[in-house]
Amino acid sequence: MKSPRMVKRYLVWVVVLVVVTLGATQLIAAKQNEGTPQATSPAQTPTQPAGNFVGSETCKGCHEDQSKSIDRTAHHQLAAGESKGTGIHGCESCHGPGAAHVEAGGDKTKIYNFDDSGKAISDRCLTCHANAGKHANDTRSQHYKNGVGCTSCHSPHKAKEANYLLINKQPDLCYSCHANNKMEFNKPFRHRVNEGLIGCSDCHDVHGSTQARQLRTSRQRDAVCFQCHSDKKGPFTFEHLPVKTEGCSSCHTPHGSTNPRLLTRSTVNQVCMECHGVASLPALHNQSTKYQACTMCHTYVHGSHTSNVFFKP
Repeated sequence: MKSPRMVKRYLVWVVVLVVVTLGATQLIAAKQNEGTPQATSPAQTPTQPAGNFVGSETCKGCHEDQSKSIDRTAHHQLAAGESKGTGIHGCESCHGPGAAHVEAGGDKTKIYNFDDSGKAISDRCLTCHANAGKHANDTRSQHYKNGVGCTSCHSPHKAKEANYLLINKQPDLCYSCHANNKMEFNKPFRHRVNEGLIGCSDCHDVHGSTQARQLRTSRQRDAVCFQCHSDKKGPFTFEHLPVKTEGCSSCHTPHGSTNPRLLTRSTVNQVCMECHGVASLPALHNQSTKYQACTMCHTYVHGSHTSNVFFKP
């Protein structure tokens, strides 16, 4: 049996032998590779110029009118960024690389012309505008789902309205699809949309919303109606339940009505009776005579701080 001293000495010699062998192997490999050029890593490879982009000045040579129209919009920043070497490509940011288009003598099939489907066009615009913070719900909107593309309402080159580059002013632009709503705004009692005092986009977010009918909400995330009718908002000590549970449209038609105050029924008591049936009323409320206007007594039907039957504010 070997002594501990001999075992220790044996292990030391093994370690020395391994170290010497590895050193010799590395020296031989170094001699073999001497004079051989080393491959350049990707990080060291010089950046090659993008040969497919021709620049906005080249586009301007044939498309001078379109260039002038872009210069009058916020999109002119694309061309400005191009000249500063920021990696932006001006016209080609939207239409794609133009080298093949130019080489083919202006062949329209060699460049993106925005004659695609609505969704495809929207997806292209959203490569920039999705980062603007205003279009987060665009792909969930009814417009997007039904193939209404950005260029159905906006035009960078031929906009009639400088604001948002709309191809027509509101509400005529919206009426081009929503003709049924145009009839509602012609009724005797209506929101003043046709007169220009309020616009469709004041209540609806055309680029999508988490609310039904793409409705907006107030800054406090309440019903959009409270942006104008703040006196009806509350909170009240005594709440009228339909206001909180069903919203304003439980009693009012938002676009237009043949009834005063945009009511859903011709008289006030008909609206009230939908929830407060005749059988639940006290005997003194004779609906056939003088008690047909509920709001003569229940004046503050939207809510009250002092009266649980809404007699006082």
